[in-house]
Amino acid sequence: MMSLYKKLRPLLFHLDAEWAHDRAIEISWLMGLIWPIRAIVDTHYGFSDPRLKSEVCGIQFPNPTGLAPGYDKNGKAIKGLSAMGFGHLEIGSISRDSSPGNPKPRLFRLPLDRAIIVYYGLPNDGADAIADRLRNIKLPIPLGINIVKTNRAITAPPESDDDIIADYLYSARTFKDVGDYLCLNLSCPNTRNGADFFADTSNIARLLAALAEQNIRCPVFLKISPLGGVQAIERLLEAIEGVSLVSGFVFNLAPGKSDKLLTPGNIVEPMPGAISGKPVEQQLNDCTREMYHRMDRSRYRIIGSGGIFSAEDAYRKIRLGASLIQLLTGMVYEGPSIVRKINQGLCRLLERDGFVNVAEAVGTGNDS
Repeated sequence: MMSLYKKLRPLLFHLDAEWAHDRAIEISWLMGLIWPIRAIVDTHYGFSDPRLKSEVCGIQFPNPTGLAPGYDKNGKAIKGLSAMGFGHLEIGSISRDSSPGNPKPRLFRLPLDRAIIVYYGLPNDGADAIADRLRNIKLPIPLGINIVKTNRAITAPPESDDDIIADYLYSARTFKDVGDYLCLNLSCPNTRNGADFFADTSNIARLLAALAEQNIRCPVFLKISPLGGVQAIERLLEAIEGVSLVSGFVFNLAPGKSDKLLTPGNIVEPMPGAISGKPVEQQLNDCTREMYHRMDRSRYRIIGSGGIFSAEDAYRKIRLGASLIQLLTGMVYEGPSIVRKINQGLCRLLERDGFVNVAEAVGTGNDS
């Protein structure tokens, strides 16, 4: 199946990237409607092994390989996607109000760099509509809900600090009993406010204090900027000290583009957005390493992402400190069989290094 996808990939890459992605969502949605088809898909793409099972923040995961938010923004295809071998799905980002996102084109491929450039700007149907869609769906794997502030039109009046926090609170209340965990996107590189508001960690503390009053029982992760180095990580950890609501972290994409791309600059420069895929792998690995060093490991867990194209890539993040991993760009280049390939490869790597399960490997490659 992997080789078939790679044979078809040159043809697929001639199609507009967003159009192709939308068709993939439609196929997954249709697949989810019919149980026999889901069963056949699960047979082809699923892989089960007790060594891959783990409990993270009180949730049972059949394997550590999840689908990152940004793929299924509106939770339309989760029944079909749950048969693709993933250990969890995270949908979104979802805002209080619906948003069309940024103008098209807003998704670009960089094959030479095994990367994509994303400029979606958080298009989604809004919290109420998506929560209604999800409420009666039962999945065989955990579901995460990624929450973000509504991306308003560039002509909209500026919003106050209270308005921004109220936006998150509304979505958190809406989804607190819908998903298995929530992830607060505090660092979107492709919106007007971007990460500026939460670059001031006192605003993170204000948001979390308000959320603590909402009786949220599920785990809450923070999706944060990869910029700022060790000082930014330490400021964040200081700001949330004593806040029991937070269960862990995941690092977002950084705004802008790398100057080390293989794709010629005259091609990349007209493409707005943030880069995802292999070019960000080292940056996000460094962030995982530093966070694992400094966080209270009895309280927090890390979801690793960025540039995962193989079992070796996933295993590296796990050994740097990630309890779970998420991929998206890797699927674009390697096809849906990448999930099975990663999970099978993780078992081989765990056996090679003498680990009984994934949890034993977490952080073991992180220099003390």
